[in-house]
Amino acid sequence: MAWIEILGYFAAFCTTISFLPQTIKTIKTKDTSGLSLSMYLLFFIGVGSWFIYGFVISNYPLLIANGITLFLSGIILLMKIKYK
Repeated sequence: MAWIEILGYFAAFCTTISFLPQTIKTIKTKDTSGLSLSMYLLFFIGVGSWFIYGFVISNYPLLIANGITLFLSGIILLMKIKYK
């Protein structure tokens, strides 16, 4: 594995794991008042686009990171809509 691929996995890990605390807090408290619906909607669309791009070019760091981030941000987005 080349160092640049390791860097890709490391970057993917850091950016993906950063959503875990917010997701856990939102699930526990069901409080989404401090979260912007438009930001999460645009973010979700952007991450979904990165996921598709990663699939098209067969880039596993992009697929893994954006797949997990899409899932976590999707939970927050759905909760923001549900508990608005």
